[in-house]
Amino acid sequence: MKVVVAYSGGLDTSVIVKWVKETYNAEVICFCADVGQEEETFGLEEKAIKTGASKCYVENLTEEFARDFIFPMMQANAIYEGTYLLGTSIARPLIGKRLVEIARAEGADAICHGATGKGNDQVRFELAAYAMQPGIKIIAAWRDPQWHFKSRTEMIKYANEHNIPITSTAAKPYSMDRNLLHISFEGGILEDPWEAPPEDLAVMTKPLSQASDIPEDITVTFEQGIPVAVNGEQLSPASLMRKLNTIGAKHAVGRIDIVENRFVGMKSRGVYETPGGTILHHAHRALESITMDKEVMYLRDSFIPQYSRMVYNGFWFAPEREMLQTAITKSQEFVTGDVRLKLFKGNCYVTGRRSEYSLYDHEIASFEAEDVYNQEDAEGFIRLQSLRLRMMANSKQHRY
Repeated sequence: MKVVVAYSGGLDTSVIVKWVKETYNAEVICFCADVGQEEETFGLEEKAIKTGASKCYVENLTEEFARDFIFPMMQANAIYEGTYLLGTSIARPLIGKRLVEIARAEGADAICHGATGKGNDQVRFELAAYAMQPGIKIIAAWRDPQWHFKSRTEMIKYANEHNIPITSTAAKPYSMDRNLLHISFEGGILEDPWEAPPEDLAVMTKPLSQASDIPEDITVTFEQGIPVAVNGEQLSPASLMRKLNTIGAKHAVGRIDIVENRFVGMKSRGVYETPGGTILHHAHRALESITMDKEVMYLRDSFIPQYSRMVYNGFWFAPEREMLQTAITKSQEFVTGDVRLKLFKGNCYVTGRRSEYSLYDHEIASFEAEDVYNQEDAEGFIRLQSLRLRMMANSKQHRY
C-alpha cells in the first residue's frame, strides 16, 4: 500500500508518518505545500525521511496561492462572522488539490491528513479531494479506529519515545498554522476564552508594545480589484503579500483574538495575525467606495456572508462558489486605482483614494454654491419615499 501524507513537520503529521507506516504496513510519501510558512519548510524533506517516509515533496505554491485563491477571495471582501479574514480556510483547497495530484502521479492507494475530528480542516481537505477525484481513499488519522492518541500531550510523549523531532512541548502546547496570508494560534493555553494571550504569541506582527512609534504612509494600487503594486513598485502576487506583511508587522497591524463558530458546531477561540491581508481589505473597500455603483455594491455585499461561509466550510470548488465568483469578478471591472493608508500602533487608516473610473463628483458632492444639483428636487423625492410611511400612519389613526 502507498499513502501520500499531507505533511507539515509539526507534531501531528510527524507522528502520523510513523503511525501510517506501522498501522497500514504502507510506503509513506510526504507532501508539504509551501504556501508561505517561511522557515517552517526548511529541512522538512530530511526530517520526513528520518521519520519514515520514502520520499517528500516540498513545493513552493505561494504565487498560485496568492493569485488564484487569496486575491479572488479578497475581491469578494470575504470576512467570516465579521472579523476573520479566512487565512487558514483559503489555503486548504489548494493543499487538497495538489495532494490528490501527487497521489495520482505516484500511483498511491490513499491520501492521509492530520486534521482532527473536531475541526474544520478535515472537511476542507476532504471536500477538495473529492472534488478532484470522487473515488479517492482518505485516511483521516484522528477519526481512524486504530488511532489510539487522545490528546497532543500523548502525542508529544510518543514522539519523544520514538525519537521523532518536534517543537511542541507540554509547556507550550498551542498549535500554530502559518501561510502567506496569516498565522493562527489555537488550543492549549488559549482554550480558556478569558485567558489573555501571552506577549510572545506573535510571529507575523510585533506585539503592540513593540510597534513602531513613527506612523507610516503607504499606497496600494489595484487593477480590477486585484492588488498589483505597493508604493508604485509593481510586484508579483506573492511578493506583494510579503511586502505588505513586512510593513504591517512593524506597526502591529492585523492581530485579532476571536471566538468563532466552527462548521462542526462548536465554538473555538483563536488568535490570528493577518498584517498584509488587513491592509488589503481596508484598501480594497476604500477603492470600491469611489468606483462601484451603489446598487452593485449593495448586491455584492449581500454575497459576503454566503461566500465567506463557503470558503470557511471548505466549498471552494463547489459550483455555488464559482457562480458567485463570476458575479464578483464582474463587479470589479472598474475597481482600478490607488489607495493611501496610514499605519500606526495596530491601526490601519485610509487617508486617500483615487481612480480614473471614480464615480465621486466633487461638483455634485460639494456643500459650496453650485448649479448642477437643484436641492428643491429633493422635496418630491422625499415625498415619494415617505408615501408608504404616511399611509401606514393614517391607517393607525383609525385603529385607536
